[in-house]
Amino acid sequence: MTVHASGGLGIADALVRLSHLVQHAFADVARDHDLTPQQLQLVCMLIAEPLGMTELSRLMHLERSSMTGLVDRVEKRGLVARVADPADRRACRVALTEEGGLLAAGAHGDVVVRLDSMTERLERDDRDRLISVVAGMLAEQGLTRPAAQA
Repeated sequence: MTVHASGGLGIADALVRLSHLVQHAFADVARDHDLTPQQLQLVCMLIAEPLGMTELSRLMHLERSSMTGLVDRVEKRGLVARVADPADRRACRVALTEEGGLLAAGAHGDVVVRLDSMTERLERDDRDRLISVVAGMLAEQGLTRPAAQA
Protein backbone atom coordinates (compact mmCIF):
# COMPACT_ATOMS: atom_id res chain seq x y z
CA MET A 1 0.00 0.00 0.00
CA THR A 2 1.39 3.39 -0.98
CA VAL A 3 0.49 6.31 1.24
CA HIS A 4 -0.02 9.57 -0.66
CA ALA A 5 -0.07 13.11 0.69
CA SER A 6 -3.55 14.16 1.72
CA GLY A 7 -5.25 17.27 2.91
CA GLY A 8 -3.26 19.50 0.56
CA LEU A 9 -0.25 19.75 2.88
CA GLY A 10 2.77 21.54 1.51
CA ILE A 11 6.25 20.19 2.17
CA ALA A 12 6.91 22.67 5.00
CA ASP A 13 3.67 21.81 6.81
CA ALA A 14 4.26 18.10 6.32
CA LEU A 15 7.81 18.30 7.69
CA VAL A 16 6.77 20.42 10.67
CA ARG A 17 3.96 18.03 11.55
CA LEU A 18 6.27 15.04 11.14
CA SER A 19 8.84 16.76 13.35
CA HIS A 20 6.21 17.25 16.06
CA LEU A 21 5.17 13.61 15.81
CA VAL A 22 8.77 12.45 16.19
CA GLN A 23 9.37 14.88 19.07
CA HIS A 24 6.32 13.56 20.91
CA ALA A 25 7.49 9.96 20.50
CA PHE A 26 10.96 10.95 21.69
CA ALA A 27 9.52 12.85 24.69
CA ASP A 28 7.39 9.84 25.65
CA VAL A 29 10.43 7.55 25.62
CA ALA A 30 12.46 10.10 27.58
CA ARG A 31 9.73 10.30 30.22
CA ASP A 32 9.54 6.50 30.40
CA HIS A 33 13.27 6.50 31.26
CA ASP A 34 13.05 9.45 33.69
CA LEU A 35 15.00 11.74 31.35
CA THR A 36 14.30 15.00 29.60
CA PRO A 37 14.23 14.84 25.79
CA GLN A 38 17.58 16.68 25.67
CA GLN A 39 19.14 14.23 28.12
CA LEU A 40 17.89 11.34 26.00
CA GLN A 41 19.26 12.97 22.86
CA LEU A 42 22.63 13.40 24.55
CA VAL A 43 22.99 9.81 25.73
CA CYS A 44 21.83 8.46 22.36
CA MET A 45 24.45 10.56 20.57
CA LEU A 46 27.13 9.00 22.74
CA ILE A 47 26.24 5.36 22.01
CA ALA A 48 28.70 5.08 19.11
CA GLU A 49 31.61 6.91 20.72
CA PRO A 50 32.55 9.68 23.16
CA LEU A 51 32.25 13.15 21.68
CA GLY A 52 33.81 16.50 22.47
CA MET A 53 31.80 19.37 23.88
CA THR A 54 32.14 21.44 20.70
CA GLU A 55 30.76 18.66 18.51
CA LEU A 56 27.94 17.95 20.96
CA SER A 57 27.04 21.65 21.02
CA ARG A 58 26.93 21.72 17.23
CA LEU A 59 24.92 18.53 16.87
CA MET A 60 22.41 19.54 19.53
CA HIS A 61 22.27 23.20 18.50
CA LEU A 62 23.11 24.39 22.01
CA GLU A 63 25.40 27.15 23.19
CA ARG A 64 28.49 25.86 24.95
CA SER A 65 27.24 27.04 28.37
CA SER A 66 23.92 25.22 27.89
CA MET A 67 25.78 22.10 26.78
CA THR A 68 27.97 22.28 29.87
CA GLY A 69 24.88 22.47 32.10
CA LEU A 70 23.24 19.56 30.33
CA VAL A 71 26.37 17.40 30.66
CA ASP A 72 26.68 18.41 34.33
CA ARG A 73 23.12 17.24 35.06
CA VAL A 74 23.54 13.92 33.24
CA GLU A 75 26.94 13.41 34.86
CA LYS A 76 25.38 13.90 38.33
CA ARG A 77 23.02 11.03 37.52
CA GLY A 78 26.02 8.83 36.75
CA LEU A 79 25.13 8.36 33.09
CA VAL A 80 28.13 10.13 31.51
CA ALA A 81 31.66 11.04 32.49
CA ARG A 82 34.12 13.55 31.15
CA VAL A 83 37.27 11.83 29.90
CA ALA A 84 40.53 13.21 28.60
CA ASP A 85 40.71 13.80 24.86
CA PRO A 86 43.72 11.85 23.59
CA ALA A 87 44.15 14.31 20.71
CA ASP A 88 44.09 17.46 22.89
CA ARG A 89 45.03 17.29 26.54
CA ARG A 90 43.30 20.64 27.19
CA ALA A 91 39.95 19.24 26.07
CA CYS A 92 37.62 16.55 27.31
CA ARG A 93 35.20 14.20 25.66
CA VAL A 94 31.89 13.05 27.08
CA ALA A 95 31.49 9.28 27.37
CA LEU A 96 28.71 7.03 28.61
CA THR A 97 29.27 5.23 31.88
CA GLU A 98 28.28 1.57 32.09
CA GLU A 99 24.91 2.58 33.56
CA GLY A 100 24.51 5.27 30.92
CA GLY A 101 25.31 2.82 28.14
CA LEU A 102 22.65 0.40 29.33
CA LEU A 103 20.06 3.15 29.67
CA ALA A 104 20.98 4.67 26.28
CA ALA A 105 20.76 1.32 24.50
CA GLY A 106 17.37 0.54 26.04
CA ALA A 107 15.95 4.00 25.39
CA HIS A 108 17.31 4.04 21.84
CA GLY A 109 15.64 0.70 21.21
CA ASP A 110 12.36 2.10 22.51
CA VAL A 111 12.64 5.12 20.19
CA VAL A 112 13.33 2.82 17.23
CA VAL A 113 10.27 0.68 18.04
CA ARG A 114 8.00 3.73 18.26
CA LEU A 115 9.30 5.30 15.06
CA ASP A 116 9.24 2.01 13.16
CA SER A 117 5.60 1.57 14.15
CA MET A 118 4.81 4.95 12.57
CA THR A 119 6.04 3.74 9.18
CA GLU A 120 5.02 0.09 9.28
CA ARG A 121 2.11 0.75 6.89
CA LEU A 122 4.48 1.96 4.17
CA GLU A 123 5.54 -0.39 1.42
CA ARG A 124 9.22 -1.34 1.41
CA ASP A 125 10.00 0.83 -1.63
CA ASP A 126 8.39 3.87 0.02
CA ARG A 127 10.31 3.26 3.24
CA ASP A 128 13.58 2.94 1.32
CA ARG A 129 12.84 6.12 -0.63
CA LEU A 130 12.01 8.01 2.57
CA ILE A 131 15.25 6.82 4.19
CA SER A 132 17.24 7.90 1.16
CA VAL A 133 15.67 11.35 0.99
CA VAL A 134 16.07 12.02 4.71
CA ALA A 135 19.67 10.74 4.69
CA GLY A 136 20.44 13.08 1.80
CA MET A 137 18.91 16.05 3.63
CA LEU A 138 20.92 15.25 6.75
CA ALA A 139 24.14 14.88 4.78
CA GLU A 140 23.60 18.26 3.12
CA GLN A 141 23.38 19.80 6.58
CA GLY A 142 26.48 17.98 7.84
CA LEU A 143 24.42 15.98 10.31
CA THR A 144 25.44 12.47 9.39
CA ARG A 145 26.32 10.36 12.42
CA PRO A 146 26.23 6.66 13.24
CA ALA A 147 22.78 5.09 13.38
CA ALA A 148 22.58 5.15 17.20
CA GLN A 149 21.87 8.87 17.21
CA ALA A 150 18.10 8.59 17.44
